[in-house]
Amino acid sequence: MSCKEYLVTLNIPPSLEEMMVDSLLMLEAEHGFSSFPVNAHHYDNKGLSLAEQVTGRQKRIRFQMYVPVEKLPALLEQLRQEFSGSGIQYWVLPVIENGVI
Repeated sequence: MSCKEYLVTLNIPPSLEEMMVDSLLMLEAEHGFSSFPVNAHHYDNKGLSLAEQVTGRQKRIRFQMYVPVEKLPALLEQLRQEFSGSGIQYWVLPVIENGVI
């Protein structure tokens, strides 16, 4: 079974939310995407406020989208160009099945 789609997940600082929405609307308008607030937990305290260090969580916005295999390299390259050095964490997973119930 070969993968035809990937699920791309991005955890971004809240300050970049509007820029990311604009970027993804241009790049991923065909399939759309979801976004929602999350708490990130990480051992590295760089850039954390005192409150974030005490509570052990950092506010992030998570974006998720399905991306066809042929469009994944272009999406990642565009994000690297637009958001280089911004500390965005991302991961890509193969989609085994999806649909609407």
